[in-house]
Amino acid sequence: MEFLINPPKFLFFTGKGGVGKTSIACATVMQLASGGRQVLLVSTDPASNVGQVFGINIGNRITAIPAVPGLAALEIDPQAAAQAYRDRIVGPVRGLLPETVVKGIEEQLSGACTTEIAAFDEFTALLTDSGLTAAYDHIVFDTAPTGHTIRLLQLPGAWSGFLEQGKGDASCLGPLAGLEKQREQYKSAVDALADQTRTRLILVARAQQATLREVARTHQELAGLGLRKQHLVINGILPHGETGNDPLAAAIYQREQNALQTIPEVLQGLPRDQVMLKPFNLVGLDALRQLFLESPAQEQTRVDSPIELEQPNLAQLVDQIAQDGHGLLMLMGKGGVGKTTLAAAIAVDLARRGLPVHLSTSDPAAHLSETLDGALENLSVSRIDPRVETENYRRHVLETRGAKLDDQGRALLEEDLRSPCTEEIAVFQAFSRIIREAGSKFVVMDTAPTGHTLLLLDATGAYHREVSRQMASGADYLTPMMQLQDPKQTKVLIATLAETTPVLEAANLQADLLRAGIEPWAWIINHSIAATTVHSPLLRQRAANELREIEAVANQHAQRYAVVPLMHEEPVGVERLSKLAGKP
Repeated sequence: MEFLINPPKFLFFTGKGGVGKTSIACATVMQLASGGRQVLLVSTDPASNVGQVFGINIGNRITAIPAVPGLAALEIDPQAAAQAYRDRIVGPVRGLLPETVVKGIEEQLSGACTTEIAAFDEFTALLTDSGLTAAYDHIVFDTAPTGHTIRLLQLPGAWSGFLEQGKGDASCLGPLAGLEKQREQYKSAVDALADQTRTRLILVARAQQATLREVARTHQELAGLGLRKQHLVINGILPHGETGNDPLAAAIYQREQNALQTIPEVLQGLPRDQVMLKPFNLVGLDALRQLFLESPAQEQTRVDSPIELEQPNLAQLVDQIAQDGHGLLMLMGKGGVGKTTLAAAIAVDLARRGLPVHLSTSDPAAHLSETLDGALENLSVSRIDPRVETENYRRHVLETRGAKLDDQGRALLEEDLRSPCTEEIAVFQAFSRIIREAGSKFVVMDTAPTGHTLLLLDATGAYHREVSRQMASGADYLTPMMQLQDPKQTKVLIATLAETTPVLEAANLQADLLRAGIEPWAWIINHSIAATTVHSPLLRQRAANELREIEAVANQHAQRYAVVPLMHEEPVGVERLSKLAGKP
């Protein structure tokens, strides 16, 4: 592995859910420790399964891995970190300020921005305190800070005084209210991330065109912030030897090779490693030791009997949806699970039934027009362009709020409006306009990846609470949040894959939605190998592995669900989308 040649002290693995970054991070620390080095593995992933991988309980404390001399691990709990962060900020003013003011501060600190910064707050000490890290030759982080988080931490320190004077305006400033005291530590941490002699960023992806486009955006965003020393690891590539006498395996192999040959230009110059797809689950030391091997020696259980999977398909879900005649459908889930394709398939199926449908996306990475590849009667398509909406919002704020400020205040406001949370607020406003149509037609929303979506819903909730405070008791009003919480008006569909991490992340998303009073209507398990016919021994083993995850969704997580098979051809165009939905 090229990324393991002369590794610096800090290694950060980043990538979307389900691409295998935790497995690769765990295999990396084992290889480093086997060389006689002292290594600490730190997970900041809300869906961390590091403890499961090693077969021990880890938690929010440094824990030695007995089976691997020289290796210790730590799982930072982002929710616990966020609560501690809120307590640190709100605690000193509780009892001194009016309760309404305290509640306002807590509300500002209730969003995903706070969780991101709090997690960063937890591990900055590991980047900057030599006393804590002196015992380790390497510290490996599973899930790097996002460009979003780093940009927040780079906002000017002058915001603290400006906030105290009550002059600030809405976006991400709430989470930054307590930042000034640790600003030097944060600056040192960001400097450490940008120092090529101390830090290496490893971008983990799959050999899929959409995933590689997303990684290209991440690369550019981080490089633009000074984090330029990056490596690319493309995980889970199907070996050519599995393609014989298996049309699906041959189709997968060809798709992956096409994606590798057309890799985005900005990624072509990065040092690159490729990891072959393995038939086994990457849990346990023996499996991890073989992850980087081209031909693992571990014997796997042969799956010779047919894999019979009779599960509800997507068309059966749409049958139930269509009975309402109209309503809002929201596809939610982590990036890379196929939300755009599923949203398009549902919209096509509804439109083909003669029902009016508006298909829209708030995902900057979505390509609805490419997915549909044509027009269909009863179906209209739109895209909320985050750049356009954000620019319109910035202009409005500067013309209204900014008109009342002096030069210093206006400069700070312009700085704040460059924050990524500004985009979420702007997109939310456009989103609110579209969902009003759901009273007379179906509105199918392909939402942004989970973290962004939860920020959007935070904005929805804040708007709801503000309207509730301003309206007279008993007044008749409807906010977007009320519409999202009403199962008669909105159906939330959670998309996932039949793999451990995506299912865990989807379950965490569902828990977040339930706390917001939004109960998901159904789950969709996409790209299932078990739901199709395969002959490749490797794919048959992976299909057998999927059955446990499908059973967990059916029995533990979902009120109702559907399983969508992995297709021989990319589901692009109306006809293939109809097949995805289970139509002949």
